[in-house]
Amino acid sequence: MKKWLFLISVTSLVLAALVLGGCAQSTSGTITEAGSTTIQPVAEKLAAAFKDKNPDITVTIQGGGSSVGIKSAADGTVDIGAASRELKPDEPKLVKHLLARDGIAIVVHPDNSVTGLTKDQIIKIFAGEITNWSEVGGCNGTITVIAREEGSGTRGAFEEMVMGETLITDKAILQPSNGALRTSVSTTPLAIGFLSLGYIDSTVKTLAVDGVAPTQENSKSGKYPVVRPLYFLTKEQPTGSVKAFIDFCTGSEGQEIVQEEGYLSIR
Repeated sequence: MKKWLFLISVTSLVLAALVLGGCAQSTSGTITEAGSTTIQPVAEKLAAAFKDKNPDITVTIQGGGSSVGIKSAADGTVDIGAASRELKPDEPKLVKHLLARDGIAIVVHPDNSVTGLTKDQIIKIFAGEITNWSEVGGCNGTITVIAREEGSGTRGAFEEMVMGETLITDKAILQPSNGALRTSVSTTPLAIGFLSLGYIDSTVKTLAVDGVAPTQENSKSGKYPVVRPLYFLTKEQPTGSVKAFIDFCTGSEGQEIVQEEGYLSIR
């Protein structure tokens, strides 16, 4: 009898340890995310809201660009990579979790008199073929092209959806993030750049593309043509606290935050 009681007690302790261990996996620990600077601000808001509900889980958010996010997720140096473009055929095969969609706006200084451009004009400006604003109905002044650096998801999506096979001019001023590009355009009267809708504010002016303004409504309806996916990426199917965070971000509460931050909800 004592032997059986001993075995039952040991079994109960083992089961209790397993249950507690499983709970700890989903309710405590640290999650690391890095990559796209487009996703970074909304990811920070999502992480803060998630922590309010899960105080024992810390989510650290870093930038670095989409290529960094893809490599870091593949290497296992972060739990979640962030990319603001589709994966390329020669990049690691990762599990994609669609977080949101985002329009890419063509932006100029607020004092610029130009209100819109055709896609062909945009291509020629960023290629360095159109070099003066007077050629597209603006003032007589040399256009300053500002673009993102190589490896940027925003640049990659802009090249794919707008530029096609045409290269961005090597005279373009390159910026390392959406925030830096916005600051550069907002302080350069004759500048033009491309920027995530989530970063648009009163310091820059957006231009219509082929007569369609880059609004959330037009982007969601498909009228505005320059819209790309925003992904969280994991090396394998997520479990535990990582899965809990991604589920929160793609769920109804997370998607409300996505919309509040100026991105397009997947719901």
